[in-house]
Amino acid sequence: MSDSNASAQVLMTHDVGLHARPSVKLTKLAKTFSAAVDMAASGDGPWIDAKSIVKVMAMKAPKDTVLHLRADGEDAHAAVNALVALVERDFDDEPKQSVSEGTDGPAAG
Repeated sequence: MSDSNASAQVLMTHDVGLHARPSVKLTKLAKTFSAAVDMAASGDGPWIDAKSIVKVMAMKAPKDTVLHLRADGEDAHAAVNALVALVERDFDDEPKQSVSEGTDGPAAG
């Protein structure tokens, strides 16, 4: 099937780059798809298996790296689109807040 391949590029703006937490989130999402998913910090490679936490963390991609994604398989387009969206959402990390921000302690009830 000719629709079995997909690729994309996305700028990673996460403050710490592709370290532990973002790597785990990316690989967990990649594993939800049956397509083979590869990624690289350059369009020329080297390409790594995006489902391997060890390989993804070993990339040590810093902030402002353009991640190159490609997938091959039945759900390749869905996989690439989901991974791009995750990176664009800054890996769903919430901004750090102080413990007391917005509250003065437990709500009175």
